[in-house]
Amino acid sequence: MTEKKIRVLVAKPGLDGHDRGAKVVARALRDAGMEVIYTGLRQTPEMIAEAALQEDVDVVGLSILSGAHMALAPRVLELLKANGQERVKVFLGGIVPDEDVPALKQMGVTGIYGPGASTEDIIREVRESVKG
Repeated sequence: MTEKKIRVLVAKPGLDGHDRGAKVVARALRDAGMEVIYTGLRQTPEMIAEAALQEDVDVVGLSILSGAHMALAPRVLELLKANGQERVKVFLGGIVPDEDVPALKQMGVTGIYGPGASTEDIIREVRESVKG
């Protein structure tokens, strides 16, 4: 019997148009055997939550370089909960000041990765978050 593949939605919320990091992470997760859906640029939290629901994902990865992570991440988490998707794990990549990390983790963000983060660490931690 084969193990169910982890389904990951990688999203770029907000107006930030820089998606190289999101594409690198999406490719790494796909190469690691996960099913990856990339939403593209300029997604609203509502669009992301709806896509997560429609695609029945296990994990949502948000790429935010604009500094709006303290507004966008909580909104996505709120919408996932409203959709009955409390089991969906959320990780965040981008520019996140150290002082914002504890609040984001308390909200439910399972991993926070800055520029230069190891894709091996991201893959391992995504797998662990889904198991736990």
